[in-house]
Amino acid sequence: MLLIYPSIAYALTLITIVIHNRNMGFVDIDNQEPRQSSMTSQQHKIWTHLLLFILLALHGYACYQDIFTPQGLVFGFAQALSMMAWVGIALYWIEGWFFTLHGMLPLVLAMATLFSFLPYVFDGAIISTKAVHSPGFRLHFITANMAYGIMFLAALQAILMTWQDKNLRSNKSSDQTSWLQLLVVGKRSRLLDQLPPLLTMERVLFNIIGIGFCLLTITVFSGAFFSQSLFGRVLTLDHKTIFALISWSMFGGLLYAHWRVGLRGAQASKWVLGSFAVLLLAYVGSRFVLEVILQKI
Repeated sequence: MLLIYPSIAYALTLITIVIHNRNMGFVDIDNQEPRQSSMTSQQHKIWTHLLLFILLALHGYACYQDIFTPQGLVFGFAQALSMMAWVGIALYWIEGWFFTLHGMLPLVLAMATLFSFLPYVFDGAIISTKAVHSPGFRLHFITANMAYGIMFLAALQAILMTWQDKNLRSNKSSDQTSWLQLLVVGKRSRLLDQLPPLLTMERVLFNIIGIGFCLLTITVFSGAFFSQSLFGRVLTLDHKTIFALISWSMFGGLLYAHWRVGLRGAQASKWVLGSFAVLLLAYVGSRFVLEVILQKI
């Protein structure tokens, strides 16, 4: 499968970023000054975005070839996760021009490495032979995956915000670092120091959720039409539909609570993660059960 190549490219990029972050985060014990870089922050930003653009093009082409085949639309939980990662990185690429989000990059790349590799192991199944020739369904399919990918990035950002919040409330010494911080940026620096302030992260988070909710709304309510036209049946209230509606309601409730009563901080992050977990169960979870667990049974 072509998706093995984006996975390798993501992994090599992740290793490069980790090594670069460790070098940049190293502090000389005697002088207590950071090591100077031969590249300005703006140059580093441009080169990083150029590299990400190349990775996105490679990954996007591989996804298209793997999913839209002459035999029909091939899709499964692995393909869904791979597309989710692609959309998440694409949105990160756009956001990165306006905000300093270097601290998110190792986590995003690590997830993309894993998710883009899964279709190499799990082939998926042909969902429909008609869908591949339907422009309308392709639009519905793209919208659904964009919604998944945007909410995926929101979930990653909620995780980082939770770490930021705990870091601000913690009374631990600055020399005490987690294993993830040691891996990514070295002993005397912190992963979270590379992120924008918590208030900026929160504003970006709700902007992302707002966009994702609009796309999720289109996806949920357009599903009934394409279910009838392609599969010959009206959308039924199966587990996939129920979980999708629950997740849609949870994200909508989160946005309403944020607008109405100012829900924010750790509580908002928990709602984001919970809503995304339910969204994963709607399709990825059900397909995983069908393709992996039931096949083994």
